[in-house]
Amino acid sequence: MTEARQHPEVFAHKGVGGVAAYQQVIIEKLDRKPAVIGHSFGGPLAQILAGRGLSAATVAIDPAPSRGVLPLPVSALKASAAVLTNPANRRRAVALTYEQFRYGFANAVSEEEAQGLYETYSVAGSGVPIFQAAFANINPRTEAKADNRNPQRGPMLVVSGERDHQVPWAIAKATFDRQQENQNPTEIVEVPGRGHSLIIDAGWQQVAQLSLDFIRRYV
Repeated sequence: MTEARQHPEVFAHKGVGGVAAYQQVIIEKLDRKPAVIGHSFGGPLAQILAGRGLSAATVAIDPAPSRGVLPLPVSALKASAAVLTNPANRRRAVALTYEQFRYGFANAVSEEEAQGLYETYSVAGSGVPIFQAAFANINPRTEAKADNRNPQRGPMLVVSGERDHQVPWAIAKATFDRQQENQNPTEIVEVPGRGHSLIIDAGWQQVAQLSLDFIRRYV
């Protein structure tokens, strides 16, 4: 964590396509298909890998929007404003202030827990994926798109935090609706009272159990 904060430039220029390609190389070295779980921008990455037939089962938790997911609620725009308001951020790694982190990630926990999460987990992130998601529906060549109809996609669960500002229900539901076009099982669940930090805050075990139960039903 210290190294990540000392050298944020390492994260710059990383886009959805490059990360997905890197993950695909790792998966293709395995003896069998893994279950793939992704949170936030890990959500569309998990969908991309599943769309390539690389996942035995997939869980997309509070998934960032990808091509075909149309809703852009005000809270999501506000949560992304730290990056999107400056076009130069596309070439940078951007760190959130505590106030930005509190709104986008930790709005559903106490002030004390939010401070602890920020100090423990917050590092700069590449601005590229934010811009890719924001413009996915007007860029036909965007990397932020998944094949939602591949019959090899496998079962998929979309998890949404009820109080998530970053990826509110409208985005999660639109993701589910798009993925539901697949012939494989597609499910969605909303976790009451939880925000975008649901995989790292004190209630993370609940989300882990939801994911594990889903995977066990199909794998």
